[in-house]
Amino acid sequence: MTVLKTRAKLVDVARQLFAKKGVEDTTMNDIAIASKKGRRTLYTYFKSKEEIYMAVVEAEIEILYETLRKVAQKDISPEKKILELIFTHLETTKTIVYRNGTLRADFFRDIWKVEAERKDFDIKEVALFRKILQEGKDSGVFDIDDVEITASILHFCIKGIEVPFIRGQIAEELDDETSWRYVKKIVYGALGCKADDKKMTVIF
Repeated sequence: MTVLKTRAKLVDVARQLFAKKGVEDTTMNDIAIASKKGRRTLYTYFKSKEEIYMAVVEAEIEILYETLRKVAQKDISPEKKILELIFTHLETTKTIVYRNGTLRADFFRDIWKVEAERKDFDIKEVALFRKILQEGKDSGVFDIDDVEITASILHFCIKGIEVPFIRGQIAEELDDETSWRYVKKIVYGALGCKADDKKMTVIF
């Protein structure tokens, strides 16, 4: 098994244990036994449980980015793409957090640690938004003055509603279709979207 594959296996085993038992109740010995690699191998790759925990967070964030990158590469109109990117960001984040079971408690408690691992992701996501917004501006669909600033604002707005979205605190009395209709109006209004009603229809 290659170095990268061994490291990836250790990270995934740790993720599963963290999800099942929680980070505090999982030991490096637990990870070594479950991975069948031994403590020496584990400590070759990771000096502490904290380090492997952050590697788990990093791996989950990479999954999120790759999912968003695929959306950004779709051959669809900018106004549809920007909404799908927002939807995918929130839903994928929610899926990642919930698939990790008890880890989600640590995710919320250690939000600033997670934040440190997100810096690179944030830069790359802003770049995705910037590309799509520029496409929309160049095609005359979006009426925005500064693509760079708009991309940053959009990124931080979406990031800011992650936790309440994951916890189901946003428009909890509305069905998904109605909720996203509101989102569409807000986003298109902010971007000065000039697409007609038919082109603006987005079905997730």
